[in-house]
Amino acid sequence: MTILFPIIYSAALTYLVWKAFKVMSNGWNITGTEKKGFSSPNFKQKKYTIHPELLDKSGNITEEELLTVRFSNDNDSTLEEKGTTTD
Repeated sequence: MTILFPIIYSAALTYLVWKAFKVMSNGWNITGTEKKGFSSPNFKQKKYTIHPELLDKSGNITEEELLTVRFSNDNDSTLEEKGTTTD
C-alpha cells in the first residue's frame, strides 16, 4: 500500500497538469484572424441594458421619478457639513 499511493498520486498529478496545459494551449493558439471576429460588423453587441423596472406597460422608458435609498453608514460629506446626523 505504501508503494501504490505515490504511483497513483503521480499519475493523477501528471494527468491534471497535462489537462491544464491543454486548456491553456487553446488560448495560446488564437490567431489574429480569430481575434478580429469580435470587432467585425457581424458581431453585434448592445451598448447598454435597460432594466425591465424602467419600462412602462407599452415598453417605453418611464418618465416617473425614481426612488433612492440611503443607508445609515453612508459617509456623505454633505450631511456632516449641515450638522445632521444619520444615527
